[in-house]
Amino acid sequence: MLRFRSVYSVVGLVAVLLIGATSCGDDGASTTVSISSGGPVVTEELAAIEAPATTTAPTGPVTLITHDSFWVSEGTLSAFTEATGIQVVLQTAGDTGQMVSSAILTVGDPLGDVMFGVDNTFLQRALDADLFEAYESSALSGVPDELQLDASHRVTPVDFGDVCVNYWIDWFGDDLAAPTSLDDLTDPAYADLMVVQNPETSSPGLAFLLATIAEYGDGWEDYWAALRDNGVVVTASWEDAYYGEFVSGGGDRPIVVSYASSPTAEVIYADPPIDTPPTGVVTETCFRQIEFAGILAGTDHRAAAELLVDFLLSPTFQEEIPLNMFVFPALATAELPPTFVDFVELADDPHEMDPAAIEAHRNDWSERWTEIVLR
Repeated sequence: MLRFRSVYSVVGLVAVLLIGATSCGDDGASTTVSISSGGPVVTEELAAIEAPATTTAPTGPVTLITHDSFWVSEGTLSAFTEATGIQVVLQTAGDTGQMVSSAILTVGDPLGDVMFGVDNTFLQRALDADLFEAYESSALSGVPDELQLDASHRVTPVDFGDVCVNYWIDWFGDDLAAPTSLDDLTDPAYADLMVVQNPETSSPGLAFLLATIAEYGDGWEDYWAALRDNGVVVTASWEDAYYGEFVSGGGDRPIVVSYASSPTAEVIYADPPIDTPPTGVVTETCFRQIEFAGILAGTDHRAAAELLVDFLLSPTFQEEIPLNMFVFPALATAELPPTFVDFVELADDPHEMDPAAIEAHRNDWSERWTEIVLR
């Protein structure tokens, strides 16, 4: 996920996207959520949150550790407090990689109770470090099986989205059609048109690298050599790419690695308003990201942590996800806002990869990518 600001918007605020937050925040920053905040009211669905499986009575406060792109409407977590009597303390821990690395340093004696935001690119690292205690929420019955990557239920899927190549629609036309595949991006016709992110410093950059490895197998190195020779530009972050080099931010490159939900964010934050997105998505290039929550091993508030995980899968929380974090809710029955239905096109067959394979080869792939593209 990533905070998204449209070039059209005067204030340029929040659109939080997928699979892997990269914007930086203050490590260890904490916020106590007050029950006096405005926002969602307590519904019958919240009031019916089941008693936790543990026999210990729920007590709090419960600390939710997140990456720095976590964002929900004011009062959303207060609805949990009103329904359960348990206060939630938010603690941000940098981007996803920083969050997982910090948690590993305190495994068994965690700084919080529940972690939200570990995605499939860092999942195996977290599982190998025994960061989480198993918990199977009854709400998982409403989550598609393909999102449930851990059979032991040490983590619970909360949202998902796609990282994809985006393009500026008006730049293309009769003289040159918009790209439709990864192969197109190495065609000399598209020379000097694309900007990507460094996979060592950017979550979407890593996702795009993984998409190319999933597509080309052992031939991924040749593919990146061809991209390099075709004039691809590399930036350190998504912000630098989208708001610096890409046309949307005033740059001169009409092709960028971004998110499947970027077009709808362009519409929502456009000033003056627009009716249709100025950007399109090349769905053949997409990599699927899934974000999870888990109860941290050694928590002193296991019962309260179970209730919070249940809440993260409740319609109240799930329906907050699309227009705050610009990804899709894991709960299949969650209602989507019209702008998501109208303007977000998910890939029918996105690129995916076993989290264990990602963890086993990440460093080697990243180092080899650097040798090919940057040196």
